[in-house]
Amino acid sequence: MADGNAQLGFLGVTRSLSGRRWRQRAFDGDLVRRHQLAHGLSEPLARALASRGVTADACADFLNPTLKALFPDPSSFADMDRAATILVDALESRRRVVVFADYDVDGASSASLIVRWFRAMGLELGIYVPDRINEGYGPSPAAFRRLKDEGAELVVTVDCGAAAHDALACASEIGLPVVVIDHHLMRPGEIPSVAALVNPNRPDCGSGQGHLAAAGVAFVLLAALNREARRRGFASAGEPDIRSWLDLAAMGAVCDVTQLTGFNRALVAQGLKVMSAWSNPGLKALMEVAKGQGPASVFHVGFLLGPRINAGGRVGRSDLGARLLSTDDPAEAAALAAELDALNAERKQVEAEVQEAAVRHIERESNQAEARCLIVAEDDWHPGVIGIVAGRLRERYRKPVIVIGIDRPANVGKGSGRSQPGVNLGRAVQAAYEEGLLLAGGGHAMAAGLSVRPDTIPELRAFLCERLAAESEAAAADDALEIDALVTTRGADRSLWSDFQRLAPFGPGNPEPLFAAADVRIERPTALRGGHVRCTLTDSSGGRLKAVAWRVGEMDTGRRLLQEGGAVHVAGRLKPDDWQGREGVELEIEDVADPRRI
Repeated sequence: MADGNAQLGFLGVTRSLSGRRWRQRAFDGDLVRRHQLAHGLSEPLARALASRGVTADACADFLNPTLKALFPDPSSFADMDRAATILVDALESRRRVVVFADYDVDGASSASLIVRWFRAMGLELGIYVPDRINEGYGPSPAAFRRLKDEGAELVVTVDCGAAAHDALACASEIGLPVVVIDHHLMRPGEIPSVAALVNPNRPDCGSGQGHLAAAGVAFVLLAALNREARRRGFASAGEPDIRSWLDLAAMGAVCDVTQLTGFNRALVAQGLKVMSAWSNPGLKALMEVAKGQGPASVFHVGFLLGPRINAGGRVGRSDLGARLLSTDDPAEAAALAAELDALNAERKQVEAEVQEAAVRHIERESNQAEARCLIVAEDDWHPGVIGIVAGRLRERYRKPVIVIGIDRPANVGKGSGRSQPGVNLGRAVQAAYEEGLLLAGGGHAMAAGLSVRPDTIPELRAFLCERLAAESEAAAADDALEIDALVTTRGADRSLWSDFQRLAPFGPGNPEPLFAAADVRIERPTALRGGHVRCTLTDSSGGRLKAVAWRVGEMDTGRRLLQEGGAVHVAGRLKPDDWQGREGVELEIEDVADPRRI
C-alpha cells in the first residue's frame, strides 16, 4: 500500500504557471525499506525505485540490467524460427534480398542490424526506403512491383509492413516472398499471409515483449539467425558477435520512445556502453558534426543523433539514415553525416516557421485555445515537420493537437496529431474515419495520422472536440507533475545527481527524476534566443543553483522567471554541468509555481 503521498498539491501547488498540479510520486513504504536494506540505497533513491514499480525481486536487474539475465528466448516470438529459417536459406542460396525500411531512426537502425549481420556472413543486401511525401509510410503494391522487376527474390520489411495488407497481397500475387519484422499494434484477425511475420504485438505472439522497438525485435532476430546458422554449421569460421551492434538497438529504442523496462532497458543500457566506443562509422561521423562529446547518453541519442538521422526522411532523401548506419566507409559516413546535419538545420527552420504560424492560428481564432482538441491547418505546411510541431503545441497547450498541411492542387490535407496522457487520440481518429470524415486515418493513444479533404476540417474539428470532451476533461483534472524529492539549492549537488544516475537510462516507464525546490529567488535572469531563459536560484540554505528553462519565452513560466522579485517554487531535472571541468549541476526547469497564485 502506498504511504498516502500521491495526493495533489505538493508544496500546496494546485495550479502552477503551466496550469498543472504538483504531487509526490506514490510509493510503498515497506518496499522502500526493503530496497534500502537489500542494496544499501539512500532513502530518496529507494523511494524513486519503489514509485516506479520496481519490486524487491526485480531491483537487482533494474540497477544492473544485463542481456544475460533479461534476453528473451527468440522462439517465444511467433514466426521467429520460421523467419530465421527463411533468411538463412536465402544466405545459403545467395538469393537477392532487399530490406524495406521505414524512414525514421527505428527503421534505419533495424535495417542496419540486418544488413550488417548478412554482410558479416558474406552477403550484401539492398536497402529500400520509401519517400515520405511521394510514397508515404510503409510498403505499397507499386514499391513491391518495382523491387520484383529489379530482381529482388526476398524482401524483409522492418518497422513497417504488419498492416500493409494491399501491398502484401500484391507481393503474393507477383511471387515475391516477404518477411515482416515490425512492432506496431495489430488487431485480432489482421495477420496477413506472408512468408513470416515477427511482431511482439501480433495477437498470437506470446513473447511478452510488446514494448520493444523494431530495432529490438531485429536484434532478437539476429540471435535467432546465429542459432540457425550454428545449427547448420555456417558459423564454423566464427559467427557474428551481435553485441557489437547493440548501439543500433539502443538508437531505435530511444528514438521510438519505447518503454525502458525489462529486456528493452538492458538493450539501451548496454547499447549506450557499446555506442560510447564510437566504432560505428556513421554514428561517429554524426556525433562529430553535431559537436557532441563524452560517453553516449540518452540525450545524445534523442537530441543530437536521432533528429539528424530523421531529417533525411523529413526534408531530404529518405534512405540517408539507413545508409549512414550501415556503411563501414569513414569517408562515406562523413559525407552522409554532413548532408544530414545540413538537412537538420533546414528542418529546424521549416519547423519554427510552421510552429509560429500554428500558434498565431490558435491564439487569434475565437475560442480555439479553449477547445478540447486543437486542429490547425494551412496551405503548404511541410508534412515532414507537422508531427514535431504537433508535439510542441501539445506541450504548450496541454491538450491533443492535430497539425494539417494542405495540398490545394491535390485537394487533400495531411495531418499528424499528438495527444495528452489519458486521451486516446488514435481511437478518436479511427472513429472519424469510420464516420466518413477522413480519407484515411489511424494511430495509437498518443499519436495519430490522417488525410482529409480541406472543406471537411471544420466538421472534423467539431467531431473530435465532442468525441474527446469527456477524456480531455478527465485528463485535464489529472494533469499533474509528479515530484520525486524536495531539495534545497545547496543539496541539489553533483553527489545527488550521481546517486540518481543509478536509475538511468531514462525514458517511458522510467521517467527522469523530477526535483522540486521551495521558496527560491531568481537572480540574474537572462532571455536567450529561441525563447530560453537562464538564471540562478537561491534559497535560505545558502546555495546557488544554476538553472535553465527551454522554450518558455512567450509563456507565463518564462515571464515569471525573467522577474527577480518574490519567491517561487520550481520543479525540474538535474543535469551535469562540466563546463571548464567544474563537475557541477544545473536545474533544467520543467515548471514554476508562484505561491501567491497556487
